[in-house]
Amino acid sequence: MTGKLDVRPLGDTPGFGARIGGVTRENLGDAGVRAELNRVFEAAGLIVFENVEPSAQMHAALSDVFGPMKDHPSKAVPRVDQDAMPGVIDMACKAHEEGAIHVDGKTLISWLPWHFDHAYNNELNRAGVLRAIDIPPEGGLTGFVDGIELYRHLSPGLRERIEGRNVLYRMNVIMENLRFGRPADYRVLAERPTSQAVMDAAAGVPRAVHPAGWTRATGEKGLHGSPWMAEGIEGDETPEGDALLDAVAREIFALARTHAYFHRWKLTDMLIWDNWRVLHAVSGHDPRYPRRMQRTTIKGDYGLGYFEGGGQGSKVLEMTF
Repeated sequence: MTGKLDVRPLGDTPGFGARIGGVTRENLGDAGVRAELNRVFEAAGLIVFENVEPSAQMHAALSDVFGPMKDHPSKAVPRVDQDAMPGVIDMACKAHEEGAIHVDGKTLISWLPWHFDHAYNNELNRAGVLRAIDIPPEGGLTGFVDGIELYRHLSPGLRERIEGRNVLYRMNVIMENLRFGRPADYRVLAERPTSQAVMDAAAGVPRAVHPAGWTRATGEKGLHGSPWMAEGIEGDETPEGDALLDAVAREIFALARTHAYFHRWKLTDMLIWDNWRVLHAVSGHDPRYPRRMQRTTIKGDYGLGYFEGGGQGSKVLEMTF
């Protein structure tokens, strides 16, 4: 017990993740509680808040502890309350919705590969805060893997070869276009109906560049490559460069099988992850069931990304996937 908070390890991985109980809207106004939550977040990279008030008001109040919220640039994206809480967006997947994918021997919807948010932008948001509204009876898990652990366990040869390299990213939500780390049995059965509109909006925007790894202020090195939306290695868009990036992406997928934490949702959970340190994914679920999530995005940037050729971005690149 730390003050008013019950802080516990997330699991067996030292230094990664924490569980916290005892958070209420009332004690979120306490300066000591806010400071402790930020301290744990910086150290752990991922916090699961247990038994919290299941409301959009609590979601917004908890997000405010970690920084100002970044609103989604498209007003067409559903909000919980545009006037009172413009930063809380609503993400619903209906039963039998188009966009099914066959992977790992299953047909799934809402499956997403390992990635960090805003890879296609020059700026990386600080964090995401997520909660579940409608939970499928099986699947629908959100996965997280620590970049520090990925760096430590990456094959020494690959780690040496990827050291100091930068990766090119472009907004690409066409799931058939997943190039790096693509599972052997991966088949896209149908693209999401909204995907082409996103692609059209992002057409002509320059590619973003981010380091494949970076060193935190606390000294730890982390692997921070996003297999989703990656296009190649800066200055090495060759068969050899593509093979290197694919090998790293495949190790990310393989290491995640033993080092990732997959959160099984309860309606009284909320969760925050460090977008500069942690990769995340979605396990997908049976198309017979709906799934509905709400999230906020915390502003910030680590200062290491840029657009290829000194190009300029677009508001569409503030979208979160």
